[in-house]
Amino acid sequence: METTYDPMAAACPTRQVLSRIADKWSMLVLLALEPGTLRFSALRRRVEGVTQKMLTQTLRNLERDGLVTRTAYPTVPVTVEYTLTPLGHSLSAAVATIRAWAVANIEDVHDARARFDARPPRPAGPPTPLAA
Repeated sequence: METTYDPMAAACPTRQVLSRIADKWSMLVLLALEPGTLRFSALRRRVEGVTQKMLTQTLRNLERDGLVTRTAYPTVPVTVEYTLTPLGHSLSAAVATIRAWAVANIEDVHDARARFDARPPRPAGPPTPLAA
């Protein structure tokens, strides 16, 4: 019997996966690793703005989900490299599509934000119901 998943259902386990891949740092790490293996320090330089702690946490989560492989070499200090797994590569294609969409549409998003920010403030309280 095939299991049916409904991401709209609160208890659906796919929500965990969606949460992971929709995370800003996860997406950027996947994009950074798409061309090939990187050492931790090179990955941190590539993903500008990420802290060491956040990168470590993100990589650990991606490794746990089977998207990234961590390889440690017994050097002093230890050399650690990260590589996308086949599962990670299969996801990186979708992430690349999202990146391409963001690049192609950033001006429209900026324009929409400017229009929104120029509107008069809404009154406080719950949203008004839509007319039927």
